[in-house]
Amino acid sequence: MENPQKSLEAGVAEPCYDDSKATPGEVDVPGSETHRGLSSRHIQFLALGGCIGTGLFVGSGQALSMVGPAPLLMAYIVMSTVVYFVMNMLGEMTTYLPVRGVSVPYLISRFTEPSLGFAVGYNYWYSFSMLTASEVTAAGLVVQYWLTSVSVGVWIAIILLVVLFLNIVAVSWYGEAEFWFASLKIIAIIGLIILGVVLFFGGGPNHDRLGFRYWQTPGAFVEPYLVSNVNTGRFLAFWTALIKSGFSFIFSPELITTAAGEAVSPRRNIPKATNRFIYRLFAFYVLGSLVIGVTVAYNDKNLLSGVASGASGAGASPFVIGIQNAGIKGLNHVINAAILLSAWSSGNSWVYAGSRTLYSLACAGNAPKVFTRCTKNGVPYPAVLVTWSIGLLAFLNLSSSGANVFYWFTNITTVGGFLSWVLVGFAYLRFRKALAFNGLLESRPFKTPFQPWGTYYAMVVIALLAITNGYAVFFPGSFTASGFLVSYIVFAIFFALYFGHKIWYRTPWMVPVADVDVISGKEEIDRMSENEVERLPRNWLERVWWWIA
Repeated sequence: MENPQKSLEAGVAEPCYDDSKATPGEVDVPGSETHRGLSSRHIQFLALGGCIGTGLFVGSGQALSMVGPAPLLMAYIVMSTVVYFVMNMLGEMTTYLPVRGVSVPYLISRFTEPSLGFAVGYNYWYSFSMLTASEVTAAGLVVQYWLTSVSVGVWIAIILLVVLFLNIVAVSWYGEAEFWFASLKIIAIIGLIILGVVLFFGGGPNHDRLGFRYWQTPGAFVEPYLVSNVNTGRFLAFWTALIKSGFSFIFSPELITTAAGEAVSPRRNIPKATNRFIYRLFAFYVLGSLVIGVTVAYNDKNLLSGVASGASGAGASPFVIGIQNAGIKGLNHVINAAILLSAWSSGNSWVYAGSRTLYSLACAGNAPKVFTRCTKNGVPYPAVLVTWSIGLLAFLNLSSSGANVFYWFTNITTVGGFLSWVLVGFAYLRFRKALAFNGLLESRPFKTPFQPWGTYYAMVVIALLAITNGYAVFFPGSFTASGFLVSYIVFAIFFALYFGHKIWYRTPWMVPVADVDVISGKEEIDRMSENEVERLPRNWLERVWWWIA
């Protein structure tokens, strides 16, 4: 017979309400004391700020040098469609049940079974924590572009302390800081896209009309790529770019779900953030990759030397290389500042996401209860401190041997993200079936197009990417033990967590659809939404701001 205490500790998704600590209409998961301090603009810019990081500004240069401009552009287009459906899945589930303490692992556990929620929860927490260290390292290296005489360790320490301060004070402070960080990043990427158009038509200082010159010479594809057959090589180049583009996009949709439990008017603001997030993301990444391919050749000597040296500052950014090639003076410093803000902002977002994931795990009984403790401002400070402390691994980069270890740690996050997205799709399909069983499918507060077919499409593509992410190591002469482990060890870690939890707690393999809880907490959220009054814009200036934020 199953131990009831173990069943409770196993994270069965049954919210616990604490009306003495919740404001009217709010719902708590166990131990929740967080506050709703994030407005609509905070929510939207939180997600955008997390995904516009060094992956776009710098990492895209590595992909360009490997495969060429055409595969890079195609990869960002395809990955944007995948992220569109991942965002919609999370948007629907989160809008339906934006309880305080909600997270993606909480949703997966509630709509599938506890062991999956446990395994994916720790996968998320680890990935968010390592991404913090990765972005903080990148930010420190960017500062060295100006001050090479000071050790990068000093800048890493300063950046980490500021990130900790912004996350430990109050969620509204964090949201406000992230809003301005993200705003500056968005201004920077829009400016770079406009500049790319100007250079395309020859509007630079040297009046050299670029057009699609670099798509013709040296070419749109790096050839030969892995194999001698041209068509096969081009497909493999596209597939490699698609896998690498995952690092730029991965985990960004989850930020909206993570913030939902601390959002003001979540039933109104989560759908708004979901709808606006994707087309902004699509525009920035697709147009950004097009600008990169137009302004920089894949065999540009500055690009190749930057990639070969592992540089993470403006010197390795294809945007800056294109600007320097066009003869524009001084702009490299502006772009370097934008890259610094991007890395700093992303590190800030990952500490927030990681701490709230750990907090949610603790609320479900899957982590020590100490992580449910909050300050009077609603900040789960033990979860913030532990998540932030993982960022100290950034100091591994101060030595060459440590940097190799750090490379291992950070590279498995992308595969973990792909695996998590597949489980998000699975949870969404179960969510729909449970709603249909209870006659609630058509009454859900937020509906997105092309469902459930979009979910099937996203799950198939993501599963293929996860399985084949290390395909290149299997080519003759390319196999290395380290390359194989970096690509596939995340599966072993995930299944060890999953089966370990299942064996220890003897949880069911899958909760029957008839028993999936789609009711608990809904009435309170419905009542909170009914009592909200939305103020409409009074003039054209407010209408513009409503659209932006």
